[in-house]
Amino acid sequence: MKNHENKKIYNPGRNGISRREFFELIKGGALFSLFPSFSLAEKAKLDTRIKAKGVSAVLNDIFQVRNIPDQPFYTSTYAPGNNHHIGVDTLLDLMGEKGLKFYRSPGETALSSPSGLIAPEDVVLIKVNAQWKYRGCTNSDLIRGLIQRILDHPDGFTGEVVIFENGQGRGSLNCDTSSYYGNSEIHANAIDESHSFLYLVNTLFNDPRLSSFLLDPVRSTFIGNSDHVTDGYRLYENVSYPCFTTEGGRRVELKEGVWNGSGYSQNLKLINVPVLKHHDTGGSEITAALKHMYGVVSMEDGQSGYRHYFGLGETCGKMMASVETPVLNIMDAIWVSHDSLGGYPPSTTYRANQILASQDPVALDYWAAKYVLYPVDNNTRHHPSYTGIDVWLRDARDAINNRGGLRNLDKGIVVNHVTKNEEEMQVYTREAEVIETFNPVNPPLNFTGEKVLNRSLFFSEYINILTWEANPENENIVEYRLYELKDGKQSLLATVDASTFSYHHRNVLKNKTYNYALGAVNNEGVEGLPAYLIL
Repeated sequence: MKNHENKKIYNPGRNGISRREFFELIKGGALFSLFPSFSLAEKAKLDTRIKAKGVSAVLNDIFQVRNIPDQPFYTSTYAPGNNHHIGVDTLLDLMGEKGLKFYRSPGETALSSPSGLIAPEDVVLIKVNAQWKYRGCTNSDLIRGLIQRILDHPDGFTGEVVIFENGQGRGSLNCDTSSYYGNSEIHANAIDESHSFLYLVNTLFNDPRLSSFLLDPVRSTFIGNSDHVTDGYRLYENVSYPCFTTEGGRRVELKEGVWNGSGYSQNLKLINVPVLKHHDTGGSEITAALKHMYGVVSMEDGQSGYRHYFGLGETCGKMMASVETPVLNIMDAIWVSHDSLGGYPPSTTYRANQILASQDPVALDYWAAKYVLYPVDNNTRHHPSYTGIDVWLRDARDAINNRGGLRNLDKGIVVNHVTKNEEEMQVYTREAEVIETFNPVNPPLNFTGEKVLNRSLFFSEYINILTWEANPENENIVEYRLYELKDGKQSLLATVDASTFSYHHRNVLKNKTYNYALGAVNNEGVEGLPAYLIL
């Protein structure tokens, strides 16, 4: 294993090819000018050139961000609209520096390339842990920063982000599950415990491009291959996978893609975001990236006994290799629950303030267990060499590799064979920092309005007079976009230049309530989170 802490230094991998060399192969002819996908001929050419390098397990990189501030957002306030997360942004910048670009775009930038992960039209599924609450669920501040970065796509994000979970009858995206805790209060894993996943969707963002789906109510519904309407599960070998229609009207069938009425589009991307924690004694011992797939499969498919825990590794490996491979696994280690499954009481948790990520879930779980969870209290049952963990890591590795590995260049997945061998891992570490080049765009300030009657001798109308102020934390703002929100939809009402701080919405109804959103746009075309007004 190599651990690189200097962001300016790049060292080649032990397998004969570095990530940078990999992408040089792509630039040298494997990709040509096609965007966004690779042809079969290009894939074959790339595979031949990689094999010529003598590679077995390719590009098993782990990215680690340490010392994330307790208040992780860019400004000193913890307020809606301030959504850029220092830890998330540092992670994406580190990944981009090493060749794994977050955005799929024709342009080559610090975060984007034609072979990047997230395209502007993608349906992005974010798998969170919502079977638990407190520090037993995924940190929603982290998810908040990740969502913002997806919506910030440089080409304009027109797809849909869906936060989803199957808590097997105990899940709640509102972070108010009573199972295990004896109360139904909202306790999100966030600075503000009211900031549940549903709060992000319905209140903080309130954006039609963001939705949620809890699979618990449909976990017992099993459907056939020709059913593209019913929300439920399909069986595949001895696992199962969800099929559902999002709030945005997109039909997700996890193994096949996005159903378009006559076939499948492959613009479905899965980001797996588990929280690192103790699980039990005598079972899986820990929960990390692999076991997080237990919140995707349905335990009502008849295999629950096998999965607890003899078939754990095989099940998770099969889900990742043959159902849907995450384009990225992001390990939430802000709070590590080292002595409880539910992340409560606080004495059973430890603030590690770290985020880790990899496209290799086996390497990620091994490394996170050994170097993040185990050192908290030196519990040998949390060490990856402990038999209870080693068995399912090995089984998952073998299940994935025996099914051909994970590589899918059309989705930006460059890892092929997965590993639990530290000699085949490259670890890149960086301290969390404000990434100045990201230039987050903040909402306008003091967005207010007044309804007035405009009357003349022969004419009268009601006008909503809207005013706002520039946010002094913004730079290079070129325009403001004003939207009207109605029936859950957002429609553009007007665009005005950066020197204009008012708008007259004419011919409005006297007794009608109007909902507005106002966003600032910078010279790179990035539109920030809006300010909201109800008038």
